[in-house]
Amino acid sequence: MTADALGKTLRNSPLPDVDWRRIARLLHLSRALDHMEETRLVPEKKVLYQFSARGHDMAQILLGCRLGDPKDAACGYYRSRPLLLALGVDVADALGSAMGRAGGYSDGRDIGVVFNYPNPDGASALPMCGGVGAQYTPTAGWAQAIEYHRAVIGDPAYDRAIAVVLGGDGSVASNGFWAALTIATTQKLPMLFYIEDNGFGISVPSTCQTPGGDIAKNLESWEGLTIFSGDGADPAEAARLVDRAVEHVRANRAPAMLRLTVPRLQGHSFQDTQTYKPEEVVAAEWARDPLPRLRDYLVPALMSEAEWQGIAAAAEAEAETAREAAEARGVSRPEDVMRHVFFEGEMQTEGGMHNHGYAPPPATGKPKPEGQRINMVTAIRRTLDQELAINERVVLFGEDIGPKGGVHAVTLGLQEKYGKQRVFDTSLSEEGIIGRAVGMALAGLMPVPEIQFRKYAEPATEQINDCGTMRWRTHNRFAAPMVVRIPGGFFKCGDPWHSQTNEVAFIHNPGWKVAVPSNAEDAVGLLRGALRGNDPVIFFEHRNLLDLAWARRPWPGDDYVLPFGRAKFTRRGGDITIVTWGAMVPRCEEAADGVSADVIDLRTLMPWDREAVLDSVRRTRRCLIVHEDLRTAGFGAEIAAVVADEAFMDLDAPVARLTMPDIPSPHNPVLLDRAVPSVERIRAKIDELTGF
Repeated sequence: MTADALGKTLRNSPLPDVDWRRIARLLHLSRALDHMEETRLVPEKKVLYQFSARGHDMAQILLGCRLGDPKDAACGYYRSRPLLLALGVDVADALGSAMGRAGGYSDGRDIGVVFNYPNPDGASALPMCGGVGAQYTPTAGWAQAIEYHRAVIGDPAYDRAIAVVLGGDGSVASNGFWAALTIATTQKLPMLFYIEDNGFGISVPSTCQTPGGDIAKNLESWEGLTIFSGDGADPAEAARLVDRAVEHVRANRAPAMLRLTVPRLQGHSFQDTQTYKPEEVVAAEWARDPLPRLRDYLVPALMSEAEWQGIAAAAEAEAETAREAAEARGVSRPEDVMRHVFFEGEMQTEGGMHNHGYAPPPATGKPKPEGQRINMVTAIRRTLDQELAINERVVLFGEDIGPKGGVHAVTLGLQEKYGKQRVFDTSLSEEGIIGRAVGMALAGLMPVPEIQFRKYAEPATEQINDCGTMRWRTHNRFAAPMVVRIPGGFFKCGDPWHSQTNEVAFIHNPGWKVAVPSNAEDAVGLLRGALRGNDPVIFFEHRNLLDLAWARRPWPGDDYVLPFGRAKFTRRGGDITIVTWGAMVPRCEEAADGVSADVIDLRTLMPWDREAVLDSVRRTRRCLIVHEDLRTAGFGAEIAAVVADEAFMDLDAPVARLTMPDIPSPHNPVLLDRAVPSVERIRAKIDELTGF
């Protein structure tokens, strides 16, 4: 149907069942909050970041009022406060968060427009992020989790639930948008893409984001996507389009796009003077202001002028009351700002399988070896198999992990055993893989995404960062526990694309635990603990260790769980401490043969066992750190700094590091052997330090 024909049909359709008085109250309230910030709170420096929603507000409110299912979820962006008001967020929370006060969205930890809302009475607002387009793939993950709860777990509470994502016309150029669009349409998910098209991405016109400036028109032929498009500033048209789009997704369990044109009546942010807009453009935008158009629509048809003015006055008073309450809150305690980076025993309000009735089985910290030695591939596969069998919330996905079983055969046979809904291949998008996992984790599943090689994680960097900071920046309101499996490191050869380690990049993302097992036993214990935990985990599978004879161990038992942050002494001695992890452990073991040395396999890098290292160094009085990653800014530098800071007076020799040089991994095996620390070079360094 053409846009003109659709518009004519809508104008001739009867009004939907809308609580217009509530719409009017929320619109006036949103305007009052924006006006208060712009004229008082920003000039008084009580609000430091301000993004007006004027022009976007009415359509958002109409949408929010349609999200009444308790399993619905919406993820917005920095101009989405009107939606939050419609979902029922406390007004003092909304305003207090903008002022950075205690409580609210983040307890003052994040910008007030970066919000979240764990809603006990209806649709929740998923934790949004500061990056444009970062909201799309987590929403797709929530939509996929809805279908998982319905089809696999069999929970009828999700039968009508949908996921809604909001984005501006600028965001349609982002990787996240296209990744989510692919996920939603290939999986046929109940997801609504709501695009608020105001014609500008900050100062850049929408024609720079998409050809012709109309993403709805450009996607008319996209398979599996139903398009709704029209005027978001016209009350009747916007209400009808919102109603039809939402009902289409609910009834058909299929994705749709709702693109509404809206005016942005203020700058991108308070500081934006909009000098890039010609005067006639600004005038045309104000002529489309939805507030007076709503008044003309409702007065006198549904209410009197006096009632309209009364609603406006009541909204002003409500905003003023909220301001007083927000300012009375004060600032959160500075000593609490370190809390909630990781799970501390106080359960988050929403997100994670522990919030959905999961209780981990009994576990033991002592291995009970049984059977023949198995390689790491078999150990990891068997652990995944066991957790899939006993926990219906575990879901595995990634590129090629289905029938192929992964490029390293770790997941071989698991799709055949558990089906395509629990073990499935994905589109070739790392942002889509990790972002989808975030949404699934928020919806109570335990996603286990695989990034095929360490280097391929780079496109997912934003989602990795956003996931790790979620618990902290929402002040323990939300968390997204998951286990990300990542193979990497050298194998028979190297290269810059498949052989990178760079574990330190993950350690530098707050909120992620990082495991680097060197053998099958440790892989089982760490992976099982991660799969039963309540934090996001990077589980690093070194390619050289997957089938290495040295790394083979007997199965440690079905209940073995290895705590994070507990190193293992693979050798004991008194002359030197050697700290290492991953593929360097067997090389350090061999190099230390005949030497009285403590060889410490850290096993996890976040957290790492500082006390074990310091206790050993204070006794041996020498320290050598060996790792495969690059020397400059590698994690060995952090260990060396801690040793120097806390055990300097105990040292009889300088703290030493032996690492890869600051180059990518070479491909030719001869060149690779020159770059990766060898047994001979490790032994030479040991001799140098012990003879110092």
